[in-house]
Amino acid sequence: MDIQNFIQNFAEQFDELNTELTPETRFREVEGWTSLVALLVITMIDDEYGVVLPPEEMRKTQTIQELFDLTQSKL
Repeated sequence: MDIQNFIQNFAEQFDELNTELTPETRFREVEGWTSLVALLVITMIDDEYGVVLPPEEMRKTQTIQELFDLTQSKL
């Protein structure tokens, strides 16, 4: 699992994305971020990486890198 692949999978959860995502991106500030996208990201992490990520743990992360690190720690 690498960060660039994770970012690509993350970006695919948005209907339309007009922002370039980086590991430092604060994902809650991305235009189009909604609770539905949050659920889609949680589902993507489960489907792609086999990691069940409780919403309360996701809430503790701010950046895509932090979310990636949390996911990786559960592999």
